[in-house]
Amino acid sequence: MKFATEYLTFNTKEKREYINITNTVEEVVRKSGAKEGMVLVTAMHITAGVYVNDAESGLIQDIDEWLEQLAPFDPDYRHHRTGETNGDAHLKNLLVHHQVILPITDGKLDLGPWQQVYYAEFDGQRRKRAMIKVMGE
Repeated sequence: MKFATEYLTFNTKEKREYINITNTVEEVVRKSGAKEGMVLVTAMHITAGVYVNDAESGLIQDIDEWLEQLAPFDPDYRHHRTGETNGDAHLKNLLVHHQVILPITDGKLDLGPWQQVYYAEFDGQRRKRAMIKVMGE
């Protein structure tokens, strides 16, 4: 069994950003030498997420607007009584989730024709991390 772990660091310019990390995940899989297995991609913060979807700018805007409708910024979140101001980012994380597990087949990331891997930042403009962990033979 082969294992490989790499950490990605983000410091987004915007509070909310969606970063396509597909090529990076593919490169980690390639370097690992695993031919069959899986790769875990996980955000290491509770105000960020990882998801798989289409790399189409209109869809990314739709996702952002949908998340903002379901979990809008609101200064009255109870969480903000602790001195924080990112209650909406925690809720957005719950909607997107923080990780995905993807298949590796014949030494390659095995995605559908339009699928791409995204890191979703909901409380950015500071240093954040994600982890890619390959497990396979």
